[in-house]
Amino acid sequence: MAPTPPRHSGTRVHVVSDVHGNARDLARAGEGADALICLGDLILFLDYADHSRGIFPDLFGVENADRIVELRTARRFGEARELGARLWAGLDGDRAQVVEQAVRKQYAELFAAFPAPTYATYGNVDMPPLWPEYAREGTTVLDGERVEIGGRVFGFVGGGLRTPMRTPFEISDEEYAAKIEAVGEVDVLCTHIPPDVPELVYDTVARRFERGSRALLDAIRRTRPRYALFGHVHQPLVRRMRVGATECVNVGHFARTGTPWALTW
Repeated sequence: MAPTPPRHSGTRVHVVSDVHGNARDLARAGEGADALICLGDLILFLDYADHSRGIFPDLFGVENADRIVELRTARRFGEARELGARLWAGLDGDRAQVVEQAVRKQYAELFAAFPAPTYATYGNVDMPPLWPEYAREGTTVLDGERVEIGGRVFGFVGGGLRTPMRTPFEISDEEYAAKIEAVGEVDVLCTHIPPDVPELVYDTVARRFERGSRALLDAIRRTRPRYALFGHVHQPLVRRMRVGATECVNVGHFARTGTPWALTW
């Protein structure tokens, strides 16, 4: 495990989530901070704001990207899967190998942009088995684990819950709840997905409720961390609200803003 920053007054931590290929701004995200925290979703499969960006349009073209976004936004997931299946069937080469090659290219650039120290956990579109190959010295990967930064205890839980989107790192409610339980009481609880609160899980642009975690919400109420930090919902109805004694904060869609959220104490 990478060393934590020295304990001192005036600790500053920058937090990012939903990086989705934005290596340029990621390289500057730790400036002025004692540490960077990344809450996952490094990979860019498809940019819903710019359909020409990502692994999907690189492979299948912008017109097909336009169509699959249209279907998913309309929640016509079955038709979207059928379109995807036809496109993949017409592609030369093994699907898994093609995707892994594209992901590896993105990971090489993104992990190289992480400053030291960085503490990172997975998002729902990430591929955890590849992370050990790219996490350099100074980058600590945590999932269902805790670390001390500047005298405060941070807990990390990565991944997302299962959805019709079938993104790469979706896990069962039971597995997710076990990781929340393993973290226990912390000062700052860091996750990719939000707690299951309607205002925090509703995306105002996609016009749908994303999946939040009930186990996470229960843990927040029970253990009362100072902060619960997360991402996942790119355009939330509410970015920040208090649940009991805990300040719940969506740290923002870093791929679009290029600006980290700052926590100081």
